[in-house]
Amino acid sequence: MARQSNYDKLASYRGKLDTSRRWRQNDGYDNLWQRMINLYRGKQYRGNIAGDRMLVNICFATINTLAPAISIGRPKINVSALRPEDGDKAVVTEAIINYWWGHYNCQPEFQRAVKDYLILGHGWVKTGYRFVEEAKVDKIDETADEAVDNVEATGEVESTFIIREDRPFLERISPYDMYVDVDASSMNDVRWIAQRIHRPLKDVKADERYNYAARQEVSGNSFAASSNTFDSAPKEYNKNNYEVYCDIFEYYNIDTGEMCIFADTGDKFLVKPTKMPYTFGHPFFMLRNYDIPNYFYPMGELEAIEPLQMELNETRTQMMNHRKRYSRKYLFMESAFDDFGRQALVSDEDNVMVPVKGSENLANVVQAMPALINPPDFYNQSALITSDIDRVSGVSEYQRGSIPETTRTAREASIIAEAGNARVSEKLVQIENAIASCASNLIMLAQQFLTGEQTVRIVGTENAPVWLTFDKDYISGEFDFNVEAGSTAPRNESFRRDMALQIVQALQPFAQAGLVNLPKLAEYVLGTGFGIKNPSSFLQEPPPPPGAAPPEGMPPGMEGMPPPGMEGMPPGMEGMPPPGMEGMPPPGMEGMPPELMAALQGAQGGPPQGQLPPDLAGLPPEILAALQGQAPQQ
Repeated sequence: MARQSNYDKLASYRGKLDTSRRWRQNDGYDNLWQRMINLYRGKQYRGNIAGDRMLVNICFATINTLAPAISIGRPKINVSALRPEDGDKAVVTEAIINYWWGHYNCQPEFQRAVKDYLILGHGWVKTGYRFVEEAKVDKIDETADEAVDNVEATGEVESTFIIREDRPFLERISPYDMYVDVDASSMNDVRWIAQRIHRPLKDVKADERYNYAARQEVSGNSFAASSNTFDSAPKEYNKNNYEVYCDIFEYYNIDTGEMCIFADTGDKFLVKPTKMPYTFGHPFFMLRNYDIPNYFYPMGELEAIEPLQMELNETRTQMMNHRKRYSRKYLFMESAFDDFGRQALVSDEDNVMVPVKGSENLANVVQAMPALINPPDFYNQSALITSDIDRVSGVSEYQRGSIPETTRTAREASIIAEAGNARVSEKLVQIENAIASCASNLIMLAQQFLTGEQTVRIVGTENAPVWLTFDKDYISGEFDFNVEAGSTAPRNESFRRDMALQIVQALQPFAQAGLVNLPKLAEYVLGTGFGIKNPSSFLQEPPPPPGAAPPEGMPPGMEGMPPPGMEGMPPGMEGMPPPGMEGMPPPGMEGMPPELMAALQGAQGGPPQGQLPPDLAGLPPEILAALQGQAPQQ
């Protein structure tokens, strides 16, 4: 088979892009995505609006309830080595990727893709490597005129290059800018993928990375900076007031393993087909929400509740118009009132006398005009529709933070919350897997393209950080990446504190057996459970065991002497507090909460089982039972 020329390849690639564009338009995907975006932003009425309309944006509340539940937290990425010899490198790699994720703004970009994932049903993330260097002319001791003369005479000037950026990056890509194979049903069977880049025409013509002859043939196609609009040029315009834009396509042929770059005009490639530069293939990752069998594009959260949202708006609009039309009217006999009587009749003042002329029966003089009242069930439709939206979306009233109208027991509320969290847990796993895949790509990019040395904070606290200077050799190896479960979900203070106390209770039997490092446990509880930035400042070194070597600086012969203030204690009472200090906490535990201090004292060896220490007298029975190692009484 004859080798395909670049001209034929360009024509083939453009034909595939046109087919993918028509597919999205004919199947209504572009229109659907725009409707979903309008639902979220509150632009839900189409066409000219006649009269007042009411809009209750449940879609906005639904998305902003789910998004923080799955991606508000900064992920804790764990790295494990696939080979034993890479164990030390995995520790350094884990610190590097967690530092990069926050330092290089990966989290905000990923959260934008998560918003696309919820609203449209899918989101796109791209990973790549950015290397930017800048030429700087060396300083010389000559005057400016002499320097210019030397440059003109020799035609040379010495300069150094300063590296501005040398790092991997992660960015969100608009779903409107991504094109895929029309025959694909998932990312596993896609044969090609392309990204559209909307750039100013003058920047494309000046970009030296592109072929010179090809970029001169590029022409503009729009006057809009937004990549998902196709605004044509105004009938009358001044080129000095409008910037011309063009579309550049970054095309990846997965079947052949090649990539190229070309514009929508011209007969040449800006970058000719070449082997994909990345070891992992194309740089795109797709977040997929609700997969539909045999369809490539998944379904988002708003597509299923769109008709209910429209019905809710119409119902509330009818209620508003009915309230506006409701005004009391009265029928009166005109001949029974003069001008003074009419003014008194329509007056807002209280206890006003209204004179009536003639001898007509007063019941026939003024009569209230009957008004048509809608049935009471009409006003219950709004609650019914809202209940349907919660049922379809899976977002309960507890997740929205609202108080339910029906009083429920704590057990019922817990069951409802757990059922609602099942769908959120599924999304949370998808988000964590996506973060792990992106983190793996970032490390592989650094392994391939990192040129110099960089510095990263790997261990230590905010008050005493430890920094490491590394190069690509430090992160070379094969690793597994996973995200710590629940690290991207919101965690409130009560939840963290309860979890820390539960860890102390669970480790109490092991602590009594001497199997737990109590200072490390206390440091974890203070830092994780109570949010203390430098928990080590609350702790002190434990006393040395009997018979141990004396610490440095202790005078000879003082090894067996009691500590200051304990000289007069009788034998066997060395562990008791000094006189007058019976109720004071041990040194280093003054700032701890009472229940945590009691739990730690019990772990270090408290009173015999069955006896309550004085510090635990005020705790609830179930906590006392847990601390004593007993099962709570039902």
